[in-house]
Amino acid sequence: MHVHDTLIVGAGFSGLGTAIKLRQAGVDDIVIVERGQRVGGTWRDNTYPGVACDIPSLLYSFSFVRNPSWSRAYPTGAEICDHIEDMADQHGLTPLIRFDTEVTGLTFDDQSGAWTVTTKRRKQFRARTVVLASGPLADHRFPEIRGIDSYRGHKIHSASWDHDYDFTGKRVAVIGTGASAVQIVPELVKTAAFVKVFQRTPGWVLPRLDLPMPAAVQALFAKVPATQEIARQALYWGHEASAAALVWNTPMSGLVARLGKAHLRQQVKDPWMRRQLTPDFTPGCKRMLISSDYYPALQRDNCKLIDWPIATLSPAGIRTSDGVEHHLDAIVFATGYDVHLSGPPFPVAGLGGRSLQQEWADHAEAYKSASAHGYPNLFFMTGPNSGPGHNSLLVYVEGQIAYAVDAITTILNRNLRYLDVRADVQQRHNAQIQRRLTKTTWMSGCHSWYLTADGFNASMYPGFATQYRRQMQFRAEDYTAVA
Repeated sequence: MHVHDTLIVGAGFSGLGTAIKLRQAGVDDIVIVERGQRVGGTWRDNTYPGVACDIPSLLYSFSFVRNPSWSRAYPTGAEICDHIEDMADQHGLTPLIRFDTEVTGLTFDDQSGAWTVTTKRRKQFRARTVVLASGPLADHRFPEIRGIDSYRGHKIHSASWDHDYDFTGKRVAVIGTGASAVQIVPELVKTAAFVKVFQRTPGWVLPRLDLPMPAAVQALFAKVPATQEIARQALYWGHEASAAALVWNTPMSGLVARLGKAHLRQQVKDPWMRRQLTPDFTPGCKRMLISSDYYPALQRDNCKLIDWPIATLSPAGIRTSDGVEHHLDAIVFATGYDVHLSGPPFPVAGLGGRSLQQEWADHAEAYKSASAHGYPNLFFMTGPNSGPGHNSLLVYVEGQIAYAVDAITTILNRNLRYLDVRADVQQRHNAQIQRRLTKTTWMSGCHSWYLTADGFNASMYPGFATQYRRQMQFRAEDYTAVA
């Protein structure tokens, strides 16, 4: 069986970006395995009404793949998906991709220094190096709510939208008030007879300053690319400054809280509803929400906010803890993703057969979020402690791509059997990360998907994006090299 130089799992932003940079570094024997039928990752899968990004389009793209034609300040999901498809086409990546190929396991062979990749259709691949670019938000499931199987109406998860279902004239519930819900609710109230929004915890909402991108600006970006880079840098440093408010609890956090409360006061006139919608945690502790139409949607005549806890689902709908049964035609679960804080959703066997799932079951950790001791020649995109709380994820991913490309070319050019990050190096790095995390807003007491059940933070990076990028320098001395 042919042994590829590199196998990449996932054809979303990070997988395609890695392939582009590997090719530029002279690595051509690449295969990309993708479980879907098209590229796009989470932006291909999420097609719910109102889906959009809350990072500006100029910043939610790679610096090495320019798009002067963004139509808006904040891109819609469909436009991001188009951009990812254009990226694959422009860089000739489609021939490298094996679609409809879902990975079911990775096994490292100590003797040959190659990974064997098994798939759902029993086809196998072998590769000297592997990049896991399947993403943290690739999988979803219905939440574990009492009585969920008894409900006889229509169930829809926000990450797997049913476009055949007609909401016209229907009584609909939305469970959840996070980033997806604040985009879905304003769209549902336009067609449904009545929408009930079930809120467990209110979030901080800031206005969305979204405007069409003028044709003259698009033309300028196309003609003088440096102007787009200047605009991108301005957005980058603006977002970097917000870390002082969102990553750490500072006087700036109080300013963000005042801005959020001012936005709430300006859009919601009823004092009781304002009280229902006022968060009791530090801004940044949970994901910030960006919307200018969520609060107005909640005040429509055909919408009602309910903050009584859900006791159970019933055959007819939802029963809340105040004893009220809400009869519903459909329930939309905007309850987020099955975030893989304990590694990818398939077994990974490293040196000596060691199991990544077992080692990460309690607390996932990697070196610089990119590689883990005992799993040589394997590199993670969006690995442990690489999440941003204030800036574009793709800025962080660019650092991860550069790191992986340097490591992979070192393995190939020196014809090494494998590179394995040293245990002591990884341990020191993670001790420092966890020490720094104790001072962040994410650890200030709220419950979020950033944390494991016992409160361990394997998700977020405790610093500026600039600091993260600076640390992503590959150093061969951090690894054990085996020829």
